[in-house]
Amino acid sequence: MASRRRLLRFGPENGTLLLRTRRAGFASRVGHDLTIELTAWSAEVEIPDPTEPSGGRVEATMDLSALAVREGSGGAVPLTERDRREIEGNARRMLDIDRYPTASFTAGRITARTSAATVAGTLALHGTQAPVTVHVGQLAPDQWMVEATVVQTAFGIKPYSAFLGALKLQDEVAVECRVNFALPDATDEM
Repeated sequence: MASRRRLLRFGPENGTLLLRTRRAGFASRVGHDLTIELTAWSAEVEIPDPTEPSGGRVEATMDLSALAVREGSGGAVPLTERDRREIEGNARRMLDIDRYPTASFTAGRITARTSAATVAGTLALHGTQAPVTVHVGQLAPDQWMVEATVVQTAFGIKPYSAFLGALKLQDEVAVECRVNFALPDATDEM
């Protein structure tokens, strides 16, 4: 009997991986809520049987040096290119990418429903491993949204602050990945 397992690979060629930060503090009106794109990443999802996707595994790797500020909303003035470069540099320092250049997510089980799934796994970031739950939902026939929340302090990362803490980032960072791919036909072999 032929195996029905599927191996799906994706990255920047068929998806986007975004980090969304929000500002906090007394002077939060002068800062920006940021959308930062990770431009170098890869993920592999193994589905044992496309007709019953529970089980399976997920492995993802992210190059933390490949950060690009895409948007800054709110704030007293719009972001400039200089601001973007400064924010990217600050993020690389906070993440200590010289010591920890990558982050990875691994999971050995997918809990699936018709057009959604929950993946409980381990995120390795900044020299620390901690559990993270990822939620997957279908947006359209070939489009999927993956969402998670990462708490910076759980990984030993001190959220950015300025003006003696009057402007700072919230501890929680929203992670959003949109991918475009069709689930393989159940009769195809891996």
